[in-house]
Amino acid sequence: MKTVDLDGVPVSAIGLGTWQFGSREWGYGADYAEREAPAILRRALELGVTFIDTAEMYGFGASERIIGRTLAAGDLRPGAFLATKLLPILPLPAFARRSASNSRRRLRADAIDLYQLHWPNPFVPVGTQAQALRGILDAGVARQVGVSNHSLGRWLAIERALGRPVVSNQVSFSLVAPSAARDLVPYARDHGRAIIAYSPLGQGLLARADPHRPGDLRRFSRQFSRRGLERSAPLRAAVNAIAVTHGATSGQVALAWLISHGNVVAIPGAHSVAQLEENAAAADLELTVEEVARLSELATRLASS
Repeated sequence: MKTVDLDGVPVSAIGLGTWQFGSREWGYGADYAEREAPAILRRALELGVTFIDTAEMYGFGASERIIGRTLAAGDLRPGAFLATKLLPILPLPAFARRSASNSRRRLRADAIDLYQLHWPNPFVPVGTQAQALRGILDAGVARQVGVSNHSLGRWLAIERALGRPVVSNQVSFSLVAPSAARDLVPYARDHGRAIIAYSPLGQGLLARADPHRPGDLRRFSRQFSRRGLERSAPLRAAVNAIAVTHGATSGQVALAWLISHGNVVAIPGAHSVAQLEENAAAADLELTVEEVARLSELATRLASS
């Protein structure tokens, strides 16, 4: 498994997103949380997928609980790098410290490996948010901190106020949402930081997912509409053609494009162990320079259309 350096800590370039653990928005059924989700997590660690991403808002803590139970039951915690996120409704020091401690308890961890501000809060001063993160670090509740859905300017402002590395920024990043490649990825690459790419398969658009099952929130997405599918058709055709060339799947090509940037951790979710295995295998897929450039060109064209 390829790795990405996170301020001196190697983590897997393909991680596991766990929004779907304990959440009903994906329409995976009642048994998913109790059976499939733990099996996916165990298999991920067997394959060297060490970066496990969750958040307190995923299933109102259910995702963290599933991860914590599974790791504890199999004595698997030493192999996992646990990243979770604070919903910053009120990112004040005492509130954030309590939320981080609750996440650590649900995860059954001595410390959270990476604690992230899930969204920017424009109503709370940056200095106050940095103070909250500093208290969590100083108390040993978390080992590293990051942000999520932050512009480059807000990321830099948090880091300046904190006076310590804010090692990552988790953003929507994929061939159908490539804007992070303009400024966030170059900054991270040049300064020893990492981009954590969520929705790396465009919510399944690049992996031929069927979003129309009952309860699946993706059925309302514009990119799965008739017009959206027409707009993305050239890009999807190129992805499929490259996949055929390599004997790979379209999803693996999309993930391989992301991690070809070198400082990107892609965190696809998985509805089954088989899909998890397919995602993990993308780490071994080497695209040519020409293929990466072609996909980047089409992604940029789609974004500007």
